[in-house]
Amino acid sequence: MELLAAALAAADAAATMLTDAIRRSGDPIRNAHGVVRGKSSPRDLVTDYDLDSERLIRDHLARAAPGIPIVGEEGGADPAAAASAQRWLVDPIDGTVNFAHGLPLWSVSIALEDAAGPAVGVVVAPALGWRFWAARGQGAWTGRADSPERLAVSTASELAQALLVTGFPYDRATHAVNNFAEWEHFQRVAGACRRLGCASLDLCLVARGWLDGYWERRLSPWDIAAGALIVAEAGGRVTDTRGGRFDPHSGEVVASGGGIHDQLIAHLAQVAGAGQK
Repeated sequence: MELLAAALAAADAAATMLTDAIRRSGDPIRNAHGVVRGKSSPRDLVTDYDLDSERLIRDHLARAAPGIPIVGEEGGADPAAAASAQRWLVDPIDGTVNFAHGLPLWSVSIALEDAAGPAVGVVVAPALGWRFWAARGQGAWTGRADSPERLAVSTASELAQALLVTGFPYDRATHAVNNFAEWEHFQRVAGACRRLGCASLDLCLVARGWLDGYWERRLSPWDIAAGALIVAEAGGRVTDTRGGRFDPHSGEVVASGGGIHDQLIAHLAQVAGAGQK
């Protein structure tokens, strides 16, 4: 599929640029003066690398797939994006806080969206040597292009033994919808919970079967569109937090291998109900 190949090439090029930059400068937050800035809040970081990565991705996609508008985390939306039948959703560095501290849990994430939802998804985590991709109806894959491994989700069926992952919004200290109550609840009822700081990788690790389930709210579409497709194509289930149709623009997602999905939805409803009393 030409558009999948275009997304893979763009993500690989950005990954190479970023790893080369890190190799030259060392730890971005400590050794590259002036590259780290607060965006919406002091916790919401952007680096010069985010901007450079998005420019490179935009250039690659514009050459490979002219006419398809781009919606990027840093550069915003092309004017034609809202009315277009297709659009790219680009996160040039998902997990910028991790990246800026030298923690290798970050990725480049690119999705192609159409009227039916995500159609192509690519997530590359170069510091870990991980590469994930999917196209609608063609399965989900990891590894090298010349020797890919098909992804398959976990078969976990009991929440009490499940390993879950989630995240928290940047304004968690001041916003009422901060995921704290859900986190505490699942720490009590699930096997274990993790917070990795990179939504696209959270989803890919569910697709890989290493994690059993993921939930989060108040995300951006470029955070979750690619990873959600990868989970679905790996045989998993992806919905909103009430079990309805997944929409990356809603900002919320629940993903799992399927066996614990209804339990996740029920417990999220239980926490929401308790909060309304």
